[in-house]
Amino acid sequence: MESWNLNELEVDAHLPQVLGSDSEGRAIVINLPKGEQLQEHQVHERAWLLVADGKVEITTPDGKSADGGPGLLAIFDPKERHEVQAVEDSRLLMVLSPWPGDGHPSQRDSGK
Repeated sequence: MESWNLNELEVDAHLPQVLGSDSEGRAIVINLPKGEQLQEHQVHERAWLLVADGKVEITTPDGKSADGGPGLLAIFDPKERHEVQAVEDSRLLMVLSPWPGDGHPSQRDSGK
């Protein structure tokens, strides 16, 4: 077993920290300072985004939105575009599964 207290980890803004990664999934902690955003993007995997601290607003191009603080969980389908805006200094946990997902650049590099 491995465990972490997400709010006690030293994670620099703009430098996500990978907590664990294998073929079943990848867990990443992200610090997002107030007013900053993860611009509209998509990932090849299913993504679970949990707000551990702070407050964020999440939007999708099709008009869906959610906002909240600690405990907010958003789940995105593979390749679903979304944007995350920090309303307060925020700490996020993102879990991607499987890792890497179909079409991920690392698969092309390895011949998969």
